[in-house]
Amino acid sequence: MDFLWVCIAFGCGFLAKQVHLPPLIGYLAAGFGLHAIGVESSPTLATLGDIGVMLLLFTIGLKLNVHSLFKPEVWAGATGHMSIIVILTMINCTILSVLGVMYFTDLDLAGAALVGFAVSFSSTVIAVKVLEEKGEMRSRHGQVAIGILVIQDIAAVIFVTLASSISLSWWTLGLIALPFIRPLLYFMLERSGHGELLPLSGIFLAFAGGELFEWLGLKAHLGALVVAILLSSHAKAAELSKSLLNFKDIFLIGFFLSIGFTALPTFDMLGVALIMSVALSFKAGLFFLWLTRLKLRARTAFLTSLSLANYSEFGLIVCAISVTQGLLSKEWLVIMALSVSISFVFSSVINTWGHNLYRRWNKQIKQFETTQRLAEDQIAELGEATIVVVGMGRVGRGAYDALIEETQELICGIEMDRGRVNSLCENGRNVIFGDAEDPEFWSSISLKKVQLIMFAMPNYLDILEAQKQLNHYNFTGRTAGVAKYEDEKIALLEGGVDEVFNFYAEVGNGFATQSLHLLSDQS
Repeated sequence: MDFLWVCIAFGCGFLAKQVHLPPLIGYLAAGFGLHAIGVESSPTLATLGDIGVMLLLFTIGLKLNVHSLFKPEVWAGATGHMSIIVILTMINCTILSVLGVMYFTDLDLAGAALVGFAVSFSSTVIAVKVLEEKGEMRSRHGQVAIGILVIQDIAAVIFVTLASSISLSWWTLGLIALPFIRPLLYFMLERSGHGELLPLSGIFLAFAGGELFEWLGLKAHLGALVVAILLSSHAKAAELSKSLLNFKDIFLIGFFLSIGFTALPTFDMLGVALIMSVALSFKAGLFFLWLTRLKLRARTAFLTSLSLANYSEFGLIVCAISVTQGLLSKEWLVIMALSVSISFVFSSVINTWGHNLYRRWNKQIKQFETTQRLAEDQIAELGEATIVVVGMGRVGRGAYDALIEETQELICGIEMDRGRVNSLCENGRNVIFGDAEDPEFWSSISLKKVQLIMFAMPNYLDILEAQKQLNHYNFTGRTAGVAKYEDEKIALLEGGVDEVFNFYAEVGNGFATQSLHLLSDQS
């Protein structure tokens, strides 16, 4: 049966990819299809899914800035939205019960509150995959979304702990000593090198954190997240996260398949799930209104809301525990599974068009923006720079440093990771905070003196979007970009980028050019 799972999952994922949909939509369809034809799930599939979610939370923790959780737009954004959703769901369930809609008639206020609590969560799995595929994990809206998801996950863990009647021991207080083992974790990470031992060390640490927390009566997923947060300030955290990327994605296929095995729905259940799915737009709209009231820019609030426009796997856990405790009927678990699946499809599709939707509705969306700006949303100027490097990761920093040595032109870097901006500025580089895909960024700075813009962003789609913004504002200078594959290079050139450097095709040329001076040194 394992081969059948792989075969069907690949086939459905492949078909989804051909019609420009995320493969995960195909995996969800594969799960329901396998269940419909009588294939039974197995503990192996559930284990693979659990490992995938654990590694996902571990990689989130490696990129998480704990201080960001204490920002009002994060903690208030999460708790305020959750409270409003619970109240509105209770009201809506009461109205639908009075109207005689099946499954709502059996809900009391406590049951309606539990349904509201379940649908208030957004999926960490989907949101992170969407942000990773678009290269926006470190963007302003990506960081706000991740922070809100972490707050929601903590709320879910608290609920699971209390509802499961787990007796916490005094040993749990020992968790406050975890920061003291950070030097040992750092030593282990530094000594793991750069090969196959590095991702294995990440898997080991994720599992070790999970086992520790389970032993103390807490969720294993929370343990993986906490251990990763302890490692997040290490210089190799980003490398470790990248090394785990493919492992995490493979295991997550098991998670998506397992959702389809939850239960077979009836048409009545599907009807209720569709009602709940319609509410996704209201959930996203409420996030947008609430985040703009917390003084986020309209664009940041809009893209954050789209990332969170889904239901969560934690919603399934809440429903499962409620069914076990007799607080909800077992049909609600199936309804929630259907709603989660539909929301995954909705979120994956709507986020694909996120930037285009904002560009189309820019004027209407900005009307909800407050006049006050948060300190992190202030846009700096380029100054007298004639060359701009967009994206100050390893490639961008290398290009910036090479330009400083070889030209007398004034150079400015642009980076959307606030922490990286501060670090680079402390090291003497001229870098400002900005998101190259943000229309307001390019409209707020002066490009009159800029002759060359070099895009060193890892995702070629981000470069295409930034080039569209420059074309819209009639930038008269030249642009250059980087690509990993030939089809990406062709797409960038067709999109208006003047020069594209292909990593794999041209690295040999760069290597030879840099090494030629050794011949003259010998002579």
